Amino acid sequence: MKKFLTDIKQYPTAIVGLIMIFLIISLAIYTVIAIPYEEAVELWRGNEVDTYRNPEKVPPAWVNTFRSEKLPEGFYCVMSDENSENIENVTIEDNSKDGLLDITYTYELEFSADDYYQDMMYFVEAKYNEKQPFIEGSVITPEGREIRTANGGVTPIYRYKFTQDSKLTRRVGKINPMIGIFSTEESLDADNPEVLKGTYIVKTRIRSFEPDTTVSVELLTHGKVFGIAGTDHIRRDIKTALLWGAPVALAFGLIAAFGISILTMSIAAAGTWFGGWIDQLIQRITEVNMMLPFLPILIMVGTFYSRSLWTILGTVILLSIFSAQIKTYRATFLQVKQSTYIEAAKVYGASNKRIIFRYMIPKIIPMLIPGLVLSIPNYVFLEASLAVLGLGDPTLPTWGKLINDAYSSGALWNQQYYWILEPAVLLIITGFSFAMVGFALDRIFNPRLRDQ
Repeated sequence: MKKFLTDIKQYPTAIVGLIMIFLIISLAIYTVIAIPYEEAVELWRGNEVDTYRNPEKVPPAWVNTFRSEKLPEGFYCVMSDENSENIENVTIEDNSKDGLLDITYTYELEFSADDYYQDMMYFVEAKYNEKQPFIEGSVITPEGREIRTANGGVTPIYRYKFTQDSKLTRRVGKINPMIGIFSTEESLDADNPEVLKGTYIVKTRIRSFEPDTTVSVELLTHGKVFGIAGTDHIRRDIKTALLWGAPVALAFGLIAAFGISILTMSIAAAGTWFGGWIDQLIQRITEVNMMLPFLPILIMVGTFYSRSLWTILGTVILLSIFSAQIKTYRATFLQVKQSTYIEAAKVYGASNKRIIFRYMIPKIIPMLIPGLVLSIPNYVFLEASLAVLGLGDPTLPTWGKLINDAYSSGALWNQQYYWILEPAVLLIITGFSFAMVGFALDRIFNPRLRDQ
């Protein structure tokens, strides 16, 4: 180990690769702890996440760093909850009497972007017996214009979107109410209205008509940038798939690489040692397997049987055990078999199992390690490629699934490049890091390359 550490220090690219691998593994461990599997599946399905809070198909917030014209970032505020975000911007006027609600929430919205929101929205949850509570909303612009918005009865689950209110559209005189609200009054009739920056006052009044009524009021905006990774076509936070793509990719790549390498080497060693019909059977199976179409078989398994990650992984291992690598290992084991220490082991009565696993296999492990490390990104890319073809596990958020969803939803044609570039960059980094380490290990363990 000391010699290995000394040798590896001579290759700066290997050090960089090891650091990158460590970071990817750390990310995978953090993800599994912070977002357990069941939670990740539910988040990706959208069953437990309030996806109504997220805008649709918008880039990450950090793109504003590279833009001269800043895009608005969304927010949400549960105005009836003292622990809610942005609650410091809310003034509450409570005129409730005799157990009947009459509360006015006044929210100060600082708008400094150079573009308009996608939408604004009220989300209200109400509990009552028979008589519905009532909501009245309005927006006061920095110029002093007051624009009435929501106005009507509240159901137990009430959602009011500004852009879907035809009355509001007529009041502001624009097809998109966001343009009518967040533009200067004098430019409303122009083809390209001017964005009005400043402090907007959003007033929301809630009234009830029977005692013991409870109402939760949430105000939110859908901006044109969101979070650290952006959103997809069904408003899911892409961050979930980017994070969970790391443990899935590493699990698939490591299990496939280690499983195939160890099983292939063990089968080759056993066939070489026992010889005869056992060796002949292994060679014939290998030759037949080499003629089988690898990818079409995986596609058939995913199409007609199951797209489960573990099913695909098992199929990959079964199809790869009897690969051409067996013949390479066999040629090496034939030389090892003739070694004097193997003859000595036979003389003192060592068992076949001991000779194979204690004397033969350890002899070629240095030759195995570089190829094993270099094969990991191959299986990582294989899993992503199957997902891009629509054969990935439908329940898991992965890098390949992200690329498949982006392509299916026309991300390239709509210039939503972030949706494809983010998972693609992570795939490239993963492959690049293992490749740098693998090439260095090849030079360390291969005497011919080390001498050059």
